[in-house]
Amino acid sequence: MMVITYVAFAILSTVCMIITAYTWRAYQASAATVINNPNFTKFQRQYFSAYFLALIADWLQGPYLYQLYREYGFEQAQIAVLYAVGFASAVILGTWAPLVADKYGRRNLCIVFTVIYSIACFMKLSRSYGVLLLGKMFGGVATSLLFSSYEAWYIHEHVETHDFPKEWIAETMKKISLWNGFLAIISGIMANSLAEWLELGPIAPFIMAIPCLLVSGIVIMGTWAENYGTQQMKFKTICIAGLREIGDSRKILLLGAIQSTFESVLSLIVFLWTPVLAPGHPSLGIVFSSFMVCITIGTSLHELLSKQYNYSVSILSSVSLAFFACCICAVFAHPDHVNTRLCFLAFLLYQISVGIYFASIGEMRQKIVPESHVQSIMNWFRVPLNIISCVVLLLLHDEEFRHGNRLIFIICCILLLCTLLCLAQLLPLINEKKEEDSYEVLHATGNESA
Repeated sequence: MMVITYVAFAILSTVCMIITAYTWRAYQASAATVINNPNFTKFQRQYFSAYFLALIADWLQGPYLYQLYREYGFEQAQIAVLYAVGFASAVILGTWAPLVADKYGRRNLCIVFTVIYSIACFMKLSRSYGVLLLGKMFGGVATSLLFSSYEAWYIHEHVETHDFPKEWIAETMKKISLWNGFLAIISGIMANSLAEWLELGPIAPFIMAIPCLLVSGIVIMGTWAENYGTQQMKFKTICIAGLREIGDSRKILLLGAIQSTFESVLSLIVFLWTPVLAPGHPSLGIVFSSFMVCITIGTSLHELLSKQYNYSVSILSSVSLAFFACCICAVFAHPDHVNTRLCFLAFLLYQISVGIYFASIGEMRQKIVPESHVQSIMNWFRVPLNIISCVVLLLLHDEEFRHGNRLIFIICCILLLCTLLCLAQLLPLINEKKEEDSYEVLHATGNESA
C-alpha cells in the first residue's frame, strides 16, 4: 500500500500539472488587463501574505487528526464524538461570525481567528478527552472564521477602500482557488515529513501550524486596515429573512437539499478515510496530498467541461462519480477484510468529483440565490448538513453497530441518490427560466424593430 500511495501521487501530480497549466494559461489570456494593474497586484499580495499562511495552518491539520486521537488510545466511537462536536460548533457558534465581524471589525476577527486556532492546536498536546473536546469546539469556530472573515475583509477593501471594479474580485478568487490546491498539496507533504519521515509523530503538524497562525496574525496587525459592515442587522432578522427566501423559492430549497446531502457525505468521508485505509499502513500525509491533487484535477476538469457544456453537465458528472466511488467503498470496506487498494482508488475518484462539484455549485448558486440574502441562506444550508453528519457519526459508531463504517458508506450512497433526485428536479426549473428570459429578450427586440 505504501508503494501504491507514492506511485499514485507521482502520476496524479503529473496529470494535475499538465491540466492546470493548460487551463490557467487560457484564463490568463483573458485576464491580462487585470494582472498588469500594479496597484491591484500589490493589494492582492497584501491579502495573500496573511490568508495563505492561515490556509497552510488549516491544511497541516488534515492528514493526522484521526491518527492522533487513535495514538492517544481513543476508540472510534469516541473519535466520532470529537468530529461531531467540531461540526456542531461550526454551525452553532460559527453562524454568528459574519455579524460579529461586521460589528467589531473584520480585521479584528481575523486576528481572533489566529489566536483561537492556535489555542485549538495547542490543546492537541493534551491526552484529556475533555480538553480535546474543547479544542475541537475551538477548531470548529476557527474554521468558520477562516472562511468568512478573511473574504469579507478583502471584498470590503476591494470595493470600498480601493474602488477596484467588482469584476476583478473573480480574478482574486481564481488565484486563491489555484493556490489553495497547491498549498494543500504542499501541506500534506510537510505533515508527512514531520510525522513520518522525521518520526516526530502525528502531533508535529499541529505544532507546526501554530507559528503559521501567529505570523498570519502579525502580518494582519501590521498591514491590514480595519473595516466594518455598513448595515447592522439583528441576527434574528437575518435568519428569518433567509428562511423566508428558502420557503418562497423551490429552486433555493432544492439547491439547499443538494448542498446539504452532497456536502454531508464529504464531512463523513473526512472522518472515514483514515480508519478505512489504516490497515494498509499508507503514508497519511501523501494520501492527503493525493486527495488534494485530485480535487485540483476536478476543478480543472470543470474548466474544460464548461467550455463545451454548462454547469449542469459538470454537477451531474460530479455527483454520479461520487455515487460510484461510495458504492465501491460500501462493497469493499467490510470490517473483517478491507480492500484498501480499491478503497484508495475510490477515494481518489471521490475527490475528483469534489473538485468538479465545488466549481459547478458555485456557478449554480450565483444564478439562484439573491445576493442580498446569500449569508443567511448559506447559514441555513449548513444546519441540515451538520445535523446529518453528526447524527450518522454518533449513531453508527455505537458499540452495537459492528458494521459502522460500511453502513456509513451505504448511507452516503443514499444521500447521493437524494442529491441526484434533487438535481433532476432543479435543472429543468433553471432551464425553464433561461428559456423564459430568452423569449423576453427576443420579444423585446422584435418590438423595437417594429
